[in-house]
Amino acid sequence: MGLRPVDLARRAGISTQLVRNYEADGILPPAPRTDSGYRQYGEAHLTALLTYRALAPGFGAETARYLMQAVHAGDEARAYRLIDQAHANLYEQRLATDAASEALGAAAAEFQDEPIPAGPALLVGELAHRLGVRTSALRVWEAAGLLAPTRERITKYRRYEPEQIRDARIIHMLRQGRYSFDQIRPVLEGLRQTGSTEALRAAIAERRSAHDHQTKAMLHGAGLLHHLIQQQEPPTPPPPTP
Repeated sequence: MGLRPVDLARRAGISTQLVRNYEADGILPPAPRTDSGYRQYGEAHLTALLTYRALAPGFGAETARYLMQAVHAGDEARAYRLIDQAHANLYEQRLATDAASEALGAAAAEFQDEPIPAGPALLVGELAHRLGVRTSALRVWEAAGLLAPTRERITKYRRYEPEQIRDARIIHMLRQGRYSFDQIRPVLEGLRQTGSTEALRAAIAERRSAHDHQTKAMLHGAGLLHHLIQQQEPPTPPPPTP
């Protein structure tokens, strides 16, 4: 029995226009048309739609689209490579979170237990060189409200005092762990106001929980994709009769 775009849309909880967009992007196989020009979908289209919708949360919309295109083209090898790459990327993020956790534990202890070390202020280029980042990164952190350097009266050059230098170190380590500005902000505020590492521990736990959630979503989507691939494979011929 043919399915209309609205039938697929209702099953997936999306708009009919999005169904048409998915077909145009190769996420769904091409739909035949009736004599009057209306699209006529089938169960294969519904299966592809639900598979893509399950893949997107774990693999991301772009990779999920490439996966569906590869499967519809019969290029299973490409699909498997995309899956492997996505899992490898997530594993690298887990390693980065672990490394950031260890480094930040030491940095937070230093922030909490020791007074701010005395020392000269640094210009933006000097601080960027010390951290191994571009000067544009420091300006982005400033625009996000994470850093507040002072300005020289005449030249208006940015000057980073020892407290700002230490903040920049923590921001840099958190960014290496792929923490967002919204996650970094409460960490810095907690450390500045109370010396508490609670916000830091919460940010790390939240990041690790997000990794776990993504892994579960990837497993769910991959299961549906495996079923879709099996449906498209020709049946294995029976062995010859002796």
